[in-house]
Amino acid sequence: MSRDTCLFCKIAAGDIPATKVHEDDDVVAFRDLHPQAPVHVLVIPKRHVASVTGLGADDAALLGKLMLAAGAIAEREGIAGSGYRVVTNTGAHGGQTVFHLHLHLLGGRPMAWPPG
Repeated sequence: MSRDTCLFCKIAAGDIPATKVHEDDDVVAFRDLHPQAPVHVLVIPKRHVASVTGLGADDAALLGKLMLAAGAIAEREGIAGSGYRVVTNTGAHGGQTVFHLHLHLLGGRPMAWPPG
């Protein structure tokens, strides 16, 4: 998939509107259109990476930035104290439907385990 056809690349570039809750040089976060919890935010790298399997050792800083952004958003959304879930789905069997690396930040209610 190329940056020209990737839905999340288009959102990151501002070509498709989204309700953004965070943006910096490397990361964009926006509200999920079909939330599974009261707070459901997708945290993505601006650079196209298809999934966790597309990452290399030189991407450690990017992963840290994604996780730090998720934590900061949880704090701003008021869910840091009660707890939240950060999940990434990898590949078709892992439930990934958009092939651009993204973290799901979910909170605002008790999260059952196993999910579903």
